Amino acid sequence: MSETTGARERRPRTDAQRNRTHILDVAEQHFAEHGVTGSLDAIAKRAGVGPGTLYRHFPNREVLLAALLKAREDELVSRRDAIRREVDDPTEALDRWLDALGRWATAFDGLPEPLRAAPAEGTSPLALTCQGCITTTDEFLQAAQRDGGARPEVRGADLFLGVLAVSWARGAAMADESSPPALNTLLRTGWASRAVEPSER
Repeated sequence: MSETTGARERRPRTDAQRNRTHILDVAEQHFAEHGVTGSLDAIAKRAGVGPGTLYRHFPNREVLLAALLKAREDELVSRRDAIRREVDDPTEALDRWLDALGRWATAFDGLPEPLRAAPAEGTSPLALTCQGCITTTDEFLQAAQRDGGARPEVRGADLFLGVLAVSWARGAAMADESSPPALNTLLRTGWASRAVEPSER
């Protein structure tokens, strides 16, 4: 293969990666402003590409959301590892993990709904993301259960759904600044077998 031919073959891949990265940047801004139900065609227009280019990279909204959340996974993983490293009390560790999960689930307005629906849709790229979060929640939960700090019948999947419900309620029209701590307390008293003081944030 000649150098000229090689350069021609590399250029489309480079351009495609550049387009993909640019679309993700624009989509993050658009969803931050309009929520996850924002128009994909509007994202394409704002990115200066045709709808076909966007859909070649991201065939549907779930694929686009999964790509955006993938970019945030490093932060969530870092918080998980810090909790494991710094917190000795398994019940407090679970509490802090649920708080980190709640912050992740509120990255964009309306995000809890597609996350809630994803596990039931086996083909959704968000399903794998959710399963990873549930698996980690189970690990923290089981440690708290062994320590007597969480009720034995509670499941990680239920806590994950509870976090999504609280995250959704935070954005409800009737919610105010007192809603997040009140809702977190309600979730906490649902799983805790003894009183747990809210973690210092």
